[in-house]
Amino acid sequence: GPCTECSCASGKDPGKDPSHTKKKENGDRLCVPKIYFGTRTHKQISQISRELKRTAYSCVPMTILSSRDYTCIHPVVSHSSNRSEMCVELLEGKHGKSCSFYHGVHKLSEQPALQPAPGLAQAWDIEDLLRLGRKLRACPYFAARELLVGADIVFCPYNYLLDPQIRDSMDINLKDQVVILDEAHNIEDCARESVSYGVSERQLRAAREELDFMVSNSIRQRHHEPLRAVCCSLI
Repeated sequence: GPCTECSCASGKDPGKDPSHTKKKENGDRLCVPKIYFGTRTHKQISQISRELKRTAYSCVPMTILSSRDYTCIHPVVSHSSNRSEMCVELLEGKHGKSCSFYHGVHKLSEQPALQPAPGLAQAWDIEDLLRLGRKLRACPYFAARELLVGADIVFCPYNYLLDPQIRDSMDINLKDQVVILDEAHNIEDCARESVSYGVSERQLRAAREELDFMVSNSIRQRHHEPLRAVCCSLI
């Protein structure tokens, strides 16, 4: 039968549809869960969004979460080896500069092409977001995060759902939500990567030198001596 719970089939504005109301803090309203669709690669997200356009749910509010490596369009930051760090520095204005693309986020997130419209195929992918971002000189990375608030479907790589640090930074709360994992046999490797970290011998030696300095100058010696011992044993 026809769908009665979501806004796509009824032709209603999701913001005005009482059946679409998000749960309030006091828990006295109906909670419509978000669907988090996790994939192994960003390329698979593009394939899934193309398929979504062909369905009756193509106008459902959606967003795609991805890293700055894929969505940063700043002419300097996007060519940096550490985009996240440079982005944070610009946002904090450390060197007296700010990011003009960040200040235009609302222009991008409010674009009709990214907003649900009954009867129109509104599903989009990362390339659509990047094209609009460049046209409007607005940040696709933060626009996608802003769209997360009203989205019913959220597409993202596995690690956005598995890694607690990424979930916290993205304000993702999976409690009472729907989680779909595409090609879930890859989850084991992704989970292992989320709790693993690689360091080079050069980094270990640099860390040991800093810890030597801390210990020799009696700076929190009790804490730094065991760390120095770990570095020495690994080297």
